[in-house]
Amino acid sequence: MSKVFIALQTNDDTRPIIESILADNPHALPVESPAMVKIDAEGRLTVKRESISERIGREFDLQELHTHLISLSGHIDESDDEFTLHWND
Repeated sequence: MSKVFIALQTNDDTRPIIESILADNPHALPVESPAMVKIDAEGRLTVKRESISERIGREFDLQELHTHLISLSGHIDESDDEFTLHWND
């Protein structure tokens, strides 16, 4: 397997997104920089709309993720409920 990653801006809007990603992917490791957080994971990383919605207290559209996105690595599978990065399993 290979590592995948997602890098997001660090701001008040992304903190609950980052918390959700780390809670839903216990194998993921955050790498913090002054203006961004890069989250590395071996093989697969999933962002779940429901987890983010619970943390922010409103419905979250996964398309909102793109406004905070800096970079990513891996194949993308995206639905209304999940955004998954992976390498061929």
